[in-house]
Amino acid sequence: MKQSKGEKIFNIFNILFMIFFLALIIFPLINILALSFNDGNDAMRGGVTFFPRKFTLVNYQTILQDSKIYHALGISVLKTVVGVFGHLVVTGAAAYAMSKTNLKGRNFFIKMGIVTMFFGGGMIPTFLVIKSLGLLNSFWVYIVPSLFSFYDMIIFMNFFKGLPDSLEESAKIDGAGFFQIFFKIIVPLSLPVFSTIALFHGVYQWNDFFTTKLYISNPDLYPISFFLYKVLTSSAAATSAKSGVYIANAFTTQSLQQATMVVTTLPIILVYPFLQRYFISGMLVGGVKE
Repeated sequence: MKQSKGEKIFNIFNILFMIFFLALIIFPLINILALSFNDGNDAMRGGVTFFPRKFTLVNYQTILQDSKIYHALGISVLKTVVGVFGHLVVTGAAAYAMSKTNLKGRNFFIKMGIVTMFFGGGMIPTFLVIKSLGLLNSFWVYIVPSLFSFYDMIIFMNFFKGLPDSLEESAKIDGAGFFQIFFKIIVPLSLPVFSTIALFHGVYQWNDFFTTKLYISNPDLYPISFFLYKVLTSSAAATSAKSGVYIANAFTTQSLQQATMVVTTLPIILVYPFLQRYFISGMLVGGVKE
C-alpha cells in the first residue's frame, strides 16, 4: 500500500528522532570509554571525544591490581543472584495467589498494597525496623527488604490472568497441588514475565549503593556499586594495592573514574542481550489489564 506524503514525513521524523535519541545515549558512553583508555594527564587538557588521543591501559591496570574490586564484584554477583531468585519466588508466588478472585481478603490486600505505592514509612523508621531485625552490617539487608514488590506483583498478576484456566483444572484433576501447579506449570509458561522482572530487579540489585551507605559499615560487604561510589567521591588518586607504586604521571582521579565505570557497568550490559527476547513480550503481556 502506497504511503501518503504525510505518512512519509511522519516516518522520516520518527527515524530522525530515534537517531537523535540514540545519539544522546551512545555518545556519552563512547566518550567515557575513550577517556578510560586515554592517558590521565593528557585527558586533563580536554579535547578527547570519541577516540583516545594517547592510548594507555594504565587506568585499567591500576584498578584491576586492587584486590578490593574483585571482592566487591563477588558481593555484587552474589547479592544479585540471590536477590533476583528470592524476589521472583516470593513476588511470583504472591501474585499467583492474588490472581485468584476467590481468595479471601484479596481486595483488602490489594488496597493496602496500592497505599504502599504512594506512601512510605520514611528513612528513619525504616532504619529502625532494619536495626530491630538484626540486619545492620549483614549481607541479608540486601535481600530481605527487597523480596517483595507490589508493582512487580501487579505485572505478574496480569500475566497469570492471561493463562488458560483449563491448564490448572486438568492439573488439579491429576492430583497436583498449588505448589506443583505454580512451579511445574505456571513458571515454565511465564518465562517472559519472569525474565522481565529478573532484569528489572537484577539491574536494581547491581546498581544499588544506597542500601550499603545506610546500613553497612563493614568493608567486606561493599558491592561493586559502592566501590564505584567511593571512587567517584574520592579526591585522591588511587595507588597500586600490590606493588605500592604511585603512577603519578600515568593517570588521574578522573581517568580512574571513567575506567571504574566501564568495569562496573560491563557485566550487567553483557547480561541484557540474553534476556532481551523475553523482555518486550513480558512487558506487553504483563502490562495489559483485562
